[in-house]
Amino acid sequence: MSKILYISPENTVGTLELWKKIHEGKGNYCRSVTFFSSPKNYKSDICLNLPMNFTKPLLKSLRHNFYKFYRGKLGYHKEKDGYPPTYSPEGKLDKLFFKFKDRLNEKRIYSTIEENNLLDYDIYHLESGIGFFKDSRIIQKLAKNGKKIVCHYHGEDLRTRGIIPQIDKISDLNLTNEVDLLDKHPNINYIFLPFETKNYFPKMKLNKKLVISHAPTNRYYKGSNIIIPICNRIAKKHNLEFKLIENLSHTEAMKLKSQSDIFIDQIGDKGGWGYGMNSVESLSMGICTLTTMNKKYQQFIPNHPFVNVNKNNLELELEKLILRPEKILEKGKQGRSWVVKYHDIENVGNQLYKYYEKVGIV
Repeated sequence: MSKILYISPENTVGTLELWKKIHEGKGNYCRSVTFFSSPKNYKSDICLNLPMNFTKPLLKSLRHNFYKFYRGKLGYHKEKDGYPPTYSPEGKLDKLFFKFKDRLNEKRIYSTIEENNLLDYDIYHLESGIGFFKDSRIIQKLAKNGKKIVCHYHGEDLRTRGIIPQIDKISDLNLTNEVDLLDKHPNINYIFLPFETKNYFPKMKLNKKLVISHAPTNRYYKGSNIIIPICNRIAKKHNLEFKLIENLSHTEAMKLKSQSDIFIDQIGDKGGWGYGMNSVESLSMGICTLTTMNKKYQQFIPNHPFVNVNKNNLELELEKLILRPEKILEKGKQGRSWVVKYHDIENVGNQLYKYYEKVGIV
């Protein structure tokens, strides 16, 4: 039996609980430690509750504006160059801040490690490719002691921050569930996000008054400034209902999402290509799902079930669906079958362990 520890800034989309189920289903022991509690009220295992959570709106805005001094008007949203892009402090103030932050968190981190015996694991999964400290002191020590290190990169991790050089050097396996990140690292593997599709049942009929929904976690990345006015206009024109699902717990958001007939994930590629957990959830419920699928993504997943939209055709595609309600149900049915095939927790778990075997982790 192997002991596996996930280290993550937070349980962003609920996958930490799913990875735990996967590992326990393979006869292993698994726990997770997060730096911050989930904004969507996903369960936490060990939570450090550290200060300065930059996923909070105020701190996120401050960081974005601060980085404008270094990166120009795009601020923190500006993508880094490099293959792979590499993290380094932007300037003296940035460097001093992270040193201060590490020093501030030291006592809480070390006491939590000692209380929970967190150095006694065999495999360490670093969600976001980062350890407890920016200087990677603990992870480097673990690797020297023969522990296996896995880095799972998401969105901003490679786009705007970059790999942590000390960790990239010792990583045994790199993973991502975002296709565009495959072009940003010379040694990274794709894996679908896991989901318990059996817990959701596909939609069998439409609402009498059609419901369109959109659930942005970040309006800038999702292209919400384009999506929201178009949906409001369409809803008024056709006497439909538009639901903006935002700033709610996951339970509340899923309840509203389940009442939808059409779900719009994102427009454009600002926050990564294609789709994420938002779409996995809607597809599992048999909801017709719209998102932008660029040419590279379509080549990578040619049999996808999405209605492909962009800023120029979103309104037209919505009009087409509204005039052909049977197409809405048909796309929802296709989506449900597809998501079971590729995202179901058992299938994703088997793929993860194939990667493990390939690099000699198990």
